[in-house]
Amino acid sequence: MTGLTSKEAEELLLKYGPNRVEEKKQHRLFIFLQKFWGPIAWMLEVTIILQLIIGKYDEAIIIAALLIFNSLLSFFQEERSNQALEILKKELVIQARVLRDSVWYLLSSEKLVPGDVIHVRMGDICPADIHLFEGNVLIDQSALTGESLPIDQEAGGIIYSGSIIKKGEATGEVTATGEKTFFGKTVSLLETSQTKSHLKEILFTIIKYLVAVDIFFVLIVFGYALYINHPLTSIIPFILILLVASIPIALPATFTLATALGAVHLTKKGVLVTRLSAIEEAATMDRLCIDKTGTITQNSLELAEILSFAPYSENRLLILAALASRESTQDPIDLAIFEAVRTKNLSLSTIKSIRYIPFDPALKRTEAFIEEEGKEIHVLKGAPLTISKLAAKNSEFSKEASRMARKGYRVIAVAVENDIDKSIELVGLLGFYDPPRKESKEIIQSLKKLGIRMLMLTGDSKETATTIASEVGLGKRVCSSDLIHKNKTEDILNCDVFAGIFPEDKFNLVKGLQENGHIVGMTGDGVNDAPALKQAEVGIAVANAMEVAKSAASLILVEPGLRGILSAIRTSRRIYQRMLTYILNKILKSFEIIVFLSLGFIFSNDLIITPLLIVILLFTNDFATMAIATDRVAYSPKPERWEIGKLMMAGGISALFILFFSFSVFLIGKELLHLSLKELQTLVFLVLVFTGQGNIYLVRERKHFWNSRPSNWLLLVTFLDIAFVSVMAIYGILVTPINPVLILWLLVSTALYLSLLDFLKIRIFSYLKL
Repeated sequence: MTGLTSKEAEELLLKYGPNRVEEKKQHRLFIFLQKFWGPIAWMLEVTIILQLIIGKYDEAIIIAALLIFNSLLSFFQEERSNQALEILKKELVIQARVLRDSVWYLLSSEKLVPGDVIHVRMGDICPADIHLFEGNVLIDQSALTGESLPIDQEAGGIIYSGSIIKKGEATGEVTATGEKTFFGKTVSLLETSQTKSHLKEILFTIIKYLVAVDIFFVLIVFGYALYINHPLTSIIPFILILLVASIPIALPATFTLATALGAVHLTKKGVLVTRLSAIEEAATMDRLCIDKTGTITQNSLELAEILSFAPYSENRLLILAALASRESTQDPIDLAIFEAVRTKNLSLSTIKSIRYIPFDPALKRTEAFIEEEGKEIHVLKGAPLTISKLAAKNSEFSKEASRMARKGYRVIAVAVENDIDKSIELVGLLGFYDPPRKESKEIIQSLKKLGIRMLMLTGDSKETATTIASEVGLGKRVCSSDLIHKNKTEDILNCDVFAGIFPEDKFNLVKGLQENGHIVGMTGDGVNDAPALKQAEVGIAVANAMEVAKSAASLILVEPGLRGILSAIRTSRRIYQRMLTYILNKILKSFEIIVFLSLGFIFSNDLIITPLLIVILLFTNDFATMAIATDRVAYSPKPERWEIGKLMMAGGISALFILFFSFSVFLIGKELLHLSLKELQTLVFLVLVFTGQGNIYLVRERKHFWNSRPSNWLLLVTFLDIAFVSVMAIYGILVTPINPVLILWLLVSTALYLSLLDFLKIRIFSYLKL
């Protein structure tokens, strides 16, 4: 069995094409037209119709133009987000174990061709249709056929692309790839379906409150308009636009863009995002359960010690261990054993393999049935505790296994079945050293400084776990999995390490922590880790994880170690700060617009701003805030929490001071400067634009606004926004012109007032602990 040659594979790839199915996408024109369908678009469209009915054709045309501009901007921002997701799709490629030129290695599944020999094992997602010629597997085809029960396949059977290997191992030949596979579906790790998002739920809860406040004032305005016999033809468009004011038009684009850009940034840091919601959840994560192997340690095992028990020699121990291993699995333990066999020039060619039972996480062992010199031998290889329960008592065994474990070794026991009385005899112990990664201790300390409480999980013995945990600064409080079964969270949080843990214990641990109000992160690599990874708010598949674990996770680490997790937390907390700025700004601005315009109408018995100017205001301010998605912010030093009450209170209190300034300007314009109604409408428009832009800088920092420099894009958008409306007011474009000196006075006054308000803001935010 040699597989294809590299040249044959290249020729077949040109003939059959890559192993993927091209995704059918909606036409871009259809996607664009959908922007005109929805509650916000309907309100604007009704306003346009009403303006046409009352003969205000210029205003109708301008509002229609702004609606089209809004749709175009939203469309192109969505395109940008989709391009970011396409980058992720290219990174999230399933790896296949393929035999080419007589060598087994990992290869991108997209490069598979018919005729390739590949090996699948428990936890894999089958990357193509394959015809088995060796092995036995239990497969789940429910995603393809709808059949809920898994089925057995053995030599001679077929596994279809997209099937999940639930148990066993097998080798076979690829018969079809891409669109020519039986079901013609692309196997993908990127979850494109919408997942539950805590942030979106909070945002829409806040919007409900704002809409409720808006409706309250709208009813007052409408009732007062009827009372003073104000023309309905002018008040209805005003009311419709006032309702739009409480709805964050730019929210979907801002949210998607912020998370998509964050996901692309993380790919450069060696973290692939399969669910965008995980980026926001990582900001609130306060508990992180981490695997020892490959995350804290290097996962580059070396056979450090060989200890055989009489009458077996070290060489015999190695040979038996190799016979209960498979190089095609690319498992680090098996590869280390075969490397030792080659180093010692030991031969396995005279021994015939009859049957091999692959590793089962529940049993923690592999088994092999071999034939040597006419005799059948049953070999077992696995965790010392597992093997010792099956074997006859050996006084040296426990003592030596503990000694190796105290050195930090990962200990594997080997045993054989006695052909006379069928008892299990211990052959010896193998000690594998998997040293901690050099940066692990430093990164663990960094994670602790970010307020993350970590628990190390390992299937190894207490002695091994204690040694490794001490070396990396995790602590020395080592507990057994029995504590998880008792589901006492207080006791669990008194532990630093859980040793001898089984995969199903991880799920129970995650669920127990969640039931006590914690946001949990979980790392994993195996098929039985999938339920825990799926259950955790932030499921993290470590480097070299099985495909099923990757598909269940929301983050995939490309590089071994903890650095990717640290990057994900920092990035997510920066995105949190940007979205917090957006939310606070929206609350503050909505209160200001709704209350100011409603009370202004009641006090003056006329509209202090036209519906057209409100629409321009909403588009200039709302889409200027989209630049927040690119703002330069610092990550917070502790896990975040979305507290709606505090956010509404902070926005409401700040809005009161902004309203004081806005009404003051209005009264100065009306009583002192004796501006006409049309000029007052221009002045009110400028006040709302200038304070709207200033609010962004007021709330983007929990400290003074000058504590950090905003992004160049945010500064540019603010400058263009202010310049645009100032030119409108000076030259009378769509508004009644006012004196440029008055505009300059207003701009300077706004900047000075908000600078003074910045000192009060710090007290408000500090009191509310934002």
